[in-house]
Amino acid sequence: MAKTMKAAVVEKPNVLKVKQVPVPEIADQEVLIRVKYTGICGTDWSIFTGKYSADKLPLIPGHEFSGTVAQVGKKARGLKEGDRVTADINMSCGTCFYCRKGQKLMCRDFRQLGIHIDGTYAEYVKAPYDQVHKLPDSLDFLAGAFIEPLSCVIHSSKAARITHGSSVAILGAGLGVLHGALARQRGAAPVIVIGRNPKKLAIAREMGADVVLNIKEHQDPVAEVKKLTEGRGADYVVEAVGTPQTYEQAFQMVRPGGTVVAFGICAGEDTIQVRPFDLVLGEKNVVSSCAGVGPDWPDAIALLAYGHIKPQPLFSMIVPVEELEAALRELRTNPNLFKVFVSSDVSKREILSK
Repeated sequence: MAKTMKAAVVEKPNVLKVKQVPVPEIADQEVLIRVKYTGICGTDWSIFTGKYSADKLPLIPGHEFSGTVAQVGKKARGLKEGDRVTADINMSCGTCFYCRKGQKLMCRDFRQLGIHIDGTYAEYVKAPYDQVHKLPDSLDFLAGAFIEPLSCVIHSSKAARITHGSSVAILGAGLGVLHGALARQRGAAPVIVIGRNPKKLAIAREMGADVVLNIKEHQDPVAEVKKLTEGRGADYVVEAVGTPQTYEQAFQMVRPGGTVVAFGICAGEDTIQVRPFDLVLGEKNVVSSCAGVGPDWPDAIALLAYGHIKPQPLFSMIVPVEELEAALRELRTNPNLFKVFVSSDVSKREILSK
């Protein structure tokens, strides 16, 4: 095996270079994975611009990935070279108060692949063997690189505990499309997805939304949701945008006794105005989630493997790793792009859906 590999490195904010770096050396309980595809996440843009993980730079970002096992550590069990895999990116100490409570995302030593430690915009990445998941034969590598974002939505859906026949309004038609699909799986009705892009809203309907609201046509989504729910507001409102405005709308459109599901990530300095009076007298609930972890990963794999979630309409294109920065910028300006994958194995762009 070569001693160096091609990787995209964010050296400092707004400086990304594709260059040769050492291939990771694995410990006895780790495996080395040859990366096939990595999906671009909004977090990658925040890392590139220095708004997130700036203290970890230089860093190889990338965490939504699939690949094959290239090397197995001496104490890594259940895996062999050539296995098709992905890996749970969430790592913790395993012994602290939070880890023992099953809340590893709260661990003080919590770190994520491609966010706090080197990730997958590279030819190879290493991971603890017990974080690695094999891909079923029915899943191709593109779907395998979509397991991580789906696991995040599953984690949120579990936290919400949406019940049959409940009305669910989802602010955002990015990963909000998946929130709509999972709400449908849980028997919710109606499922309402709110966004501004006609293409993404059409995909939301295709994947299970009963109603889609384009805010360019319906400028008061709070009023529209109340119209659809006999004036009460929705039983559940999922905020999947990550702006103060949409969070305030979420609290306005949830019914008394209903639940706001916090999913979208705002800037650290952002605040919202919520009247405690309305929360207390309205007995409104708030649940939140950060990332898919532990059992959320095999659950995501099962939904994909058996076709309960069919994400292919979300897949926009594949680009060479040399075009990562261009793709990051294009995702900020082209509203019709959804999921873009990066690969070291391709030399030119491949369009997957228009």
